[in-house]
Amino acid sequence: MADPEEMAETQESGRERSIPELLKEITAQSAALARKELELAEAEITVKGKRAGLGAGMFGGAGVLGLFGLGTLTAAAILALTIVLPGWASALIVAGIYLGLAGIAALVGGVELRRAKPMPPTQAAESIKDDVEWIKAHAERGRQ
Repeated sequence: MADPEEMAETQESGRERSIPELLKEITAQSAALARKELELAEAEITVKGKRAGLGAGMFGGAGVLGLFGLGTLTAAAILALTIVLPGWASALIVAGIYLGLAGIAALVGGVELRRAKPMPPTQAAESIKDDVEWIKAHAERGRQ
């Protein structure tokens, strides 16, 4: 046996609705859709932010450990060069190598920063585009 509420909905959906009713429904649905799209964009940005934060923290930790290793290697290189050169010359050679590498890294880093682009919430943007196209198509149908 059918539920009376279902029967009322079926009867209501079977009748033709007036244009003001349709416009009211479209407006309500569009507003709800816009809210959902904003929620999707916010959720997407939150997830990307958390991932970026975790990655940055791990990268920072790796950098600190790398600096400890580099300091140890620096000491080892200077001590090895002191076998054939005075200590000051050994330290100057190692420092010159580091400064040359730093200059190269700075140049490459500058080029990469100029090439970097912002990371928008792509899924939400695509979804909004699809929704706008759907609304346009249905609006055109409603005008005819």
